[in-house]
Amino acid sequence: MVIQELPMPQLANGMVLVKNHYSLISAGTEGSTVKAARKSLIGKAKERPQQVRQVLDVLKKQGVVQTYRAVMKKLDAYSPLGYSCAGEVIEVADDVVGFEVGDFVACAGAGYANHAEVVSVPVNLCVKLDKEADLSLACYNTLGAIALQGVRQADLRLGETCAVIGLGLIGQLACLELKASGVNVIGIDVSEAAVEMSRKHCADLAFTRNNPGIVEAVLDYTHGLGVDAVIIAAATDSLDPVNFAGAICRKKGRVVVLGAVPTGFDRDPYYYKKELELRMSCSYGPGRYDLNYEEKGEDYPAAYVRWTEKRNMEAFQRLVASGKMDISYLTTHRFKFEDAPKAYDIVVNRSEPFLGIVLEYDYSKEHVRKALEVNTAVKTSRINIGFIGAGSYAQGNLLPNLPSTDEVGRIAVMTNSGTTAKRVAEKYKFAKCTSSEQDILQDKTINTIFVATRHDTHARYVMDALNAGKNVYVEKPLCLTMEELQEIEKLCAEKKQGVMIGFNRRFSPFARILKKKMGSGKMSMVYRVNAGAIPADSWIQDMQVGGGRIIGEACHFIDFMTFMCGSLPCKVSAMALSDSQKLNDTVNILVEFENGSTGVVAYYANGSKLLEKEYFEVYSTGMTGIIRDFKRCEIYGKKLEKHTLSAQDKGQKDMMSEFFKSLKEGCMPISMDEIFAVTKSTFAVLKSLQESGSVVKF
Repeated sequence: MVIQELPMPQLANGMVLVKNHYSLISAGTEGSTVKAARKSLIGKAKERPQQVRQVLDVLKKQGVVQTYRAVMKKLDAYSPLGYSCAGEVIEVADDVVGFEVGDFVACAGAGYANHAEVVSVPVNLCVKLDKEADLSLACYNTLGAIALQGVRQADLRLGETCAVIGLGLIGQLACLELKASGVNVIGIDVSEAAVEMSRKHCADLAFTRNNPGIVEAVLDYTHGLGVDAVIIAAATDSLDPVNFAGAICRKKGRVVVLGAVPTGFDRDPYYYKKELELRMSCSYGPGRYDLNYEEKGEDYPAAYVRWTEKRNMEAFQRLVASGKMDISYLTTHRFKFEDAPKAYDIVVNRSEPFLGIVLEYDYSKEHVRKALEVNTAVKTSRINIGFIGAGSYAQGNLLPNLPSTDEVGRIAVMTNSGTTAKRVAEKYKFAKCTSSEQDILQDKTINTIFVATRHDTHARYVMDALNAGKNVYVEKPLCLTMEELQEIEKLCAEKKQGVMIGFNRRFSPFARILKKKMGSGKMSMVYRVNAGAIPADSWIQDMQVGGGRIIGEACHFIDFMTFMCGSLPCKVSAMALSDSQKLNDTVNILVEFENGSTGVVAYYANGSKLLEKEYFEVYSTGMTGIIRDFKRCEIYGKKLEKHTLSAQDKGQKDMMSEFFKSLKEGCMPISMDEIFAVTKSTFAVLKSLQESGSVVKF
C-alpha cells in the first residue's frame, strides 16, 4: 500500500471535481480488499476460486501468453481505495446544473469517491450540503445511505420493533436511523464492546450473541410477538445470523440481508411455519449499478421510485445536519491522509478497537491539472507515440507489442482517472502520464496517437488527432454514427492522411496463409461467431456509449471477409432472433461484395460457452478453407493441408508490426476505402434490422 502522486482525474460530462476534506474508511469492504492484496498468489487463488476458473478458461482458449498478460494486468494494477467522502467543488462540467464551484458536497461510489485529494464524481453520486455542514460527519455519506436502504427494505412503521444483527459501522448507522424513525431497536453482536456502544447510543436493548437467554429476552421485550423485522448487518460465512433472525422474528415478519452473509437458511422450524419474507438490500438503493443513472445522470421519477441512491444520501445528510442523528461517537480514529497506511494496519491487524476511521486532507492546497513526469530517461525517436486510453485490451494486445524503446519514443499516456495512466507509464516506460488529452494532442514531440477509449469517444479523438497533424491508430469501431463517419472521411481527404483501425484478424498467420492459397475471384464465405451474452446494462450494449455489438464487434468479421475476397462490401441484409431484437446480438448478416462474392456473418449470443468462439469457412474455385478459432487451419484442394498453433493468434502482434512499418513507408496497412466501407456496412446492418431484413445498399 502506497500513497502516490497522480494526475488530476478527468472532468467528463455530467461530473463535478471535488477537493476532499475528509473521507471514511469502510473497515469491512476495504479491510477485506487489503487483506486479499497482501496475500501470496496461492492465497489469492484460494480466496477467489471463481477467478481461478476464469483464468483456466482463458488459458484453454487463448494460450499462456495472453493469459499471463491478463492476470498480470490485474495483479499489477493500482487499485484505489475508498468510496465515501466529503469536500468542496472546484470544477463543474459544462452540462451540469445544480452545482457550483465552492459548494460543499458529500460523494459516493467505488472508483469515484476515493481516498484522494481530488476526485471526479457523477452528479447522481454527489449531494449538495449546507455551508455549515460538518464535513467530518458528512463523509459517512455512502455507509449512511447503505444502512438507510436496509432500513427501507425492512418497511417498518412507527412503534414497531427491529433487531439489528451485527453492530459494526453500518449496523450502528442502521440502529440510529431506525431510532430516528420511531422504531424500537434491539442490537445483537458477538462483540461485547460493540453491544455496549449500541446500548449507550442507538439501541433500546442489546445482547451479545452468546447470551443463553437471548431469544426469550427478545420475546419478552416484544410481549411474545417477536420482532417485526431483522436487519442482518454482519459479515460472516456462518448461517447463524440468518437462522437466528428466523428464531426472533414474528410470523409474517421480514428478514433483510444488508451484510455479507450466506442465505442457505434452515426451512424449518421458522421460515416455513412463520411465512417469513427474506429480502436483499442492494447497496445505496435504486440506481445502483445502473449505467444510465450513475454515469449519465438520468434520474428516476420520484413519484414512481421515491428513494433512489441519491435521495437516500440526501435523507441521511438531513438527519445528520438536523441533529436527529448524532453520529459523532462513531469516529474512533482520525489520521492525516499521508498516514493512511497506518490506519489500514489497524483495520487489517485488529491491533486496537476501532469503528469509524476518518482521513483528513490538507484542503488549503491548490491543485493544478498537469502531466506527471514518470520516466525522465525516455528518448525521442523518428516515431513518438502517445496513448489516449489504456484499458484491458490495450494492455493485453497493443502495449506489449510496441517496438523497442530504441525504435519508438514513448512520450505520454492518458486515462480518465490517472491511476491506470501512472501504472501503464511505469510498466511500459512512457515519459509521462496525464488525465488530459490536450497534453498529448498539443505535444509537438508526439507524431502518432493511439486511441483505445470507450467507443463513443473514438470519432472525436480521431478528428482531434488528425487536426493536430498526428498519425492515428484507433481501436474498432472507427465511429458510432454516419455523421461522424462523413466528418472523418472529409477530414482524411483534406489532410490527405489515413487512419489505422484495429482490424487485427486479417493480420493473423492463418488469414495470410488462406488468402494466398485461395487466390482471387468470387468467394462464398461463412463466419460463425459464438459471441456469448453480454448483459443488457453493459456500456457495450448502450448505443450511445458502446454502439452495440454490431458496430462494436461484428465489424471485425465483415472486415475479415473483405480482406479474404479482396473486394468492398456494397450491400447487406440482416435478420435478428426475435428475442434479441432490442440488443441485436443474435443476428444473421448477409453481405454482398462488389466483385460478386457473398458472405454470411452468423453472430450469436445464445450459444454454449463450451463451443469455440470463431469459425470461418471460405469456398472458391474448387477449394475450401477453414479457420477454427485462429488455432487451427484446414485447406481442402487436391489434398488436405492442415496447420496448427499452440496458442490462439488473432494477429495483434503482426498488425502492430505492420502499422509501425507503414509509418516509416508512408502507406497505411488497410486502405481507407476498406475501412470506410466496412464501417458503413455495420450502419447498414442496423438499418436492415430496423426494416425487417430489407436489403440496404451503400
